Amino acid sequence: MKLAERMSRLGTETAFEVLAKAKALEAKGKNIVHLELGEPDFLTPKNISDAAIQALCNGQTHYGPAPGSLELRSVIAKVTGRSRSLEFTPDQVVVTPGAKPIIFFSILALVNEGDEVIYPNPGFPIYESVIEFVGAKAVPLPLKEEKEFSFDINDLKQLITGKTKMIILNSPQNPTGGVLSKSDLEGIVGLVKDRDIMILSDEVYEFILYEGEHLSIASFPGMQEKTIILHGFSKTYAMTGWRLGYGVMPAELAEKVAQLQVNSNSCPNSFIQYGGIAALTGPQDESQAMVAEFKRRRDVIVDGLNAIDGITCLRPRGAFYVFPNVTELVKKTGMDTRQLAGYFLNEAGVAALSGTAFGGYGEGYLRFSYANSVENIQEALRRMATSIKKL
Repeated sequence: MKLAERMSRLGTETAFEVLAKAKALEAKGKNIVHLELGEPDFLTPKNISDAAIQALCNGQTHYGPAPGSLELRSVIAKVTGRSRSLEFTPDQVVVTPGAKPIIFFSILALVNEGDEVIYPNPGFPIYESVIEFVGAKAVPLPLKEEKEFSFDINDLKQLITGKTKMIILNSPQNPTGGVLSKSDLEGIVGLVKDRDIMILSDEVYEFILYEGEHLSIASFPGMQEKTIILHGFSKTYAMTGWRLGYGVMPAELAEKVAQLQVNSNSCPNSFIQYGGIAALTGPQDESQAMVAEFKRRRDVIVDGLNAIDGITCLRPRGAFYVFPNVTELVKKTGMDTRQLAGYFLNEAGVAALSGTAFGGYGEGYLRFSYANSVENIQEALRRMATSIKKL
C-alpha cells in the first residue's frame, strides 16, 4: 500500500504511546504510577450524566444540526460572552466531538499551502501536526522558563511575515501550566490588529486557574472578529471520554467550519449535548472542588520535585501539569530527556513525558500530569528520587 504523501507530515500525541508502553509493563506485573495523561481522575458530575441519560431515554438519538443543537450553542454563546464581557450569537458557535476538530477545521478553512502559522513551543503537539499536514509552514514561538513559560514579544514580532496567516495561543498552557499576562496579550494585539492574521486561542483550561483571572484575547478591542476561541468540556468537567468541544468564532467562518463537519462526521452526538447544557447551566461546585484539589496536588508535586537533586520546577498558575527542568540530570547521565523519561518508566515505574513530545524547545524538561492522587504523586516522587541515586 502506498500512502498519500501528506500522511508523512502527520504527527501524533506521545502521551498515548507512553500509556501503551506503561500498560505493557503493567501486563508483565510492574506497578506504574501514571503521570503521563492529561485527564482528570474524577468522575463526571452526576447532574451532567443524568441529563445525557435522560436525553438518551427520551429518544435524542438521531441526526442533529451540523454545528450542534441550537439550545447548546445558545448556552455556549451566553456563557462565553458573559465571562469575556462580549456578545456572541449561536451562529458563531460550532460544537464538535472533542475540541481537536476545531484545531483541524480552523486551519483547513483558513490556511493555504505555503502559508505560515506561528504556534507555541513547547506546546500541544497537534498544533504543529495539523499545520504541517495541510502543507503550511509551522513556525515555533519559543516559550521561556525565565518568563514563566511565556514568550518575548520581540521574538513574536520577528516571526511575523507577509505569509503569516494564523497565530495559535494557549493559556493556561499545556504542557507548562503557564498563563499569558495582560501585557503579553496587549503586545500580541499591537502586532496583529492591522494585519490579516487570525488568532486561534486555545482556552480549554480557562477554569483550571489557581490565581488571577482568565484573560481572553477576544476581549481586547478589535479582536473579537479576529479570534477563534477553542474550548471544551473534557478538562473542566472530567468529560474526556464524552468527546464534546466547541469553537466560538466569526459567523462567516463558523459556517465553513460546520461545512467541514458535515463532510467528516456529519454532526455532534445528539444526546451528549444535553450533558453539555447541564454542565454549563448547572451547579459548578464539583468542578470547583476538583480545581481546589488540583491546586493541592500542584503544591505537593512542585515541592517534591524541587527537593530532588538535579531537578528544578516552577509553580504553574493553571492547567494540571508541571514542566520541571532536568538539564542537570541530562548533563550528569548523558541521556536526552526522551531517554530520561524512559528510564523513569522502566526503572522507577513512573510514566511521564519528555518535554520534546511538545516540540524541540522542550528539550531539558519533562512533563508530569498531577491528575492523580496525592498518595500516588508522593509515591512517584519517592521512586524517582531513589532511581536517580542509581544513575
